[in-house]
Amino acid sequence: MSTTGQTGAAQEAEYRVATLRSHGRALFWPTIVLIAAVGGSAYFYGHFEEAWQNNTVLVVGVLAIILLWLLPLLNWLGRRYTITTRRLVLRRGFFIRVRQELLHSRGYDITVRKNALQSMFGSGDVRINTGLDHPVVLKDVPNADLVQGTLHDLMERSINPIAARRQAAASSPPDETIVWGER
Repeated sequence: MSTTGQTGAAQEAEYRVATLRSHGRALFWPTIVLIAAVGGSAYFYGHFEEAWQNNTVLVVGVLAIILLWLLPLLNWLGRRYTITTRRLVLRRGFFIRVRQELLHSRGYDITVRKNALQSMFGSGDVRINTGLDHPVVLKDVPNADLVQGTLHDLMERSINPIAARRQAAASSPPDETIVWGER
């Protein structure tokens, strides 16, 4: 996946570092609803005298499964974060897809926010402030501290050449020579 610049020289190849989703804990309650809906429908189907009542039990069970299990599952599957050596790619949506990219060379601030439950599971919200109005949030990602450290390392490694020259010029000593306290 290497690209060539205007000079024709090959640039460093881009590699996938990690692909993340929100913590799987998000599917706990929808799975409980799935088990309850299947169990309830199986138990109550056939207990009523009228056919329409038995059919209503099946319809309510199917609607509960679709609304309370399938839609949260599709929402969870539709949100993915990919960290590469050059950028962070955020994809969300199942039917209408939205893709957002953040280049590491642009630099940004990264903070991790954890509530008590997230701290127990080692996950957290990684908030990326890009200087825009609203920060980008990677919601409830596993190993949030590791993600933060990885993004910091990737940003340091992919400083653009102009910024690297400016930093080198600012940190280099002046060309003037000091001899015995005089210039």
